[in-house]
Amino acid sequence: MEDHCVWVTTRRIEPGALEDFERAWRPGTHPDGMRRAFAYWSEDGQEITGVSLWDSRDACDAWRSSDAEKQRREAMAPYVVEEREGFYRGGELTVPDR
Repeated sequence: MEDHCVWVTTRRIEPGALEDFERAWRPGTHPDGMRRAFAYWSEDGQEITGVSLWDSRDACDAWRSSDAEKQRREAMAPYVVEEREGFYRGGELTVPDR
């Protein structure tokens, strides 16, 4: 199994704020060390989970402590009701053929 460094953040946002939140949420620059990023929305549009794959924990931490990330978080803050986040290591599971 290939090892991945993954940052996951789930945010519950104010009702009706999805469009404004999305504008604030997208980073203006691509963070160094980020390999890929995914976003998943609940059907009601009030919960968003972001999953990003990183070269290393250090690369992720460098982005999270950057001024650009601080500004992005400040722009999102008016729309966020609750936030959960964490760093994980793991990989893709093999799914058997059907």
